[in-house]
Amino acid sequence: MKRIFALLIALSLAIGMVGCMSEPQSDLVEPNDVATQSAGDAGSPENGGQEPASDASQDVATTSSSHAETISETVLVDQNGVKITAKSLDFDGLMGPELKLLIENSSGKSLTFQSSNASVNGYMIETIMSVDVADGKKANDSLTFSSTDLNLCGIETIADMEFSFHIFDAESWDTYLDTEPIKLETSAASGYTYTFDDSGTAVYEGNDVRIVLKGLSSDSWLGQELVVYIENNSGRGITVQTRDVSVNGFMMEPIFSSDVAPGKHAIDGITFMDSDFEDNGITDIETVELSFHIFDLETWDTIVDTEPVTVTF
Repeated sequence: MKRIFALLIALSLAIGMVGCMSEPQSDLVEPNDVATQSAGDAGSPENGGQEPASDASQDVATTSSSHAETISETVLVDQNGVKITAKSLDFDGLMGPELKLLIENSSGKSLTFQSSNASVNGYMIETIMSVDVADGKKANDSLTFSSTDLNLCGIETIADMEFSFHIFDAESWDTYLDTEPIKLETSAASGYTYTFDDSGTAVYEGNDVRIVLKGLSSDSWLGQELVVYIENNSGRGITVQTRDVSVNGFMMEPIFSSDVAPGKHAIDGITFMDSDFEDNGITDIETVELSFHIFDLETWDTIVDTEPVTVTF
């Protein structure tokens, strides 16, 4: 959510800064040491949190770099007076690849259509979509997948997309329809190999959730990011946030809130604002201390508050 917010409040900057999908993030500065106060429920490695990546860890496998993927015209939703048809996949979108949609509304109400819980190739990806359609009308619109997130996950080829639609009354905002997850495969899906880059230092493993610290990146125009990998093997959606964060001993409020659907993966960044560094006279990140707050995406019930983690650069 933070990436979409950032892009919307600075669209003029984002136009010039959105990278092409073919170049995954490559400037990560790995920490010198990562330690947790107590292994406890986290199941962290005993050697200061350091562990080698599994043999399966590698960049996401790709089958193409020319963005030749296509989709067949597919009816995604046809219920309660609402019909949504996927028409085509366009890689020339301003903010990222666009799934072109035809939306038809015969519900008797003016409705707003949005997307939620989107993933590409098993990685959670932020999307941009919000369109109002009056009763009895149609609209051609797009579901946009953030090129920033695709870059961060190293995704060059889109084999499949999964998402839900959140549809609500445009006047009262009352929910009209929340669809089940919808999976749409592209022409690249056949024979595609799914692998996930979990390289880095595991700092939490428990409750069928795994969090790995990957390193420090300066790619974000807002400031530096501590990049994390999250794996959700539980049967419920989760949200991961940070608590009690400090940099070089100064308390910080970074931008970070990552939703991960059941069985999905995420690579996200804990973003530190350059303005906060200036206010505290910080030029280089030497030590980051933080803990993770993990809760149920639907009920907001706390799953776990992890032990504090200390990262040294």
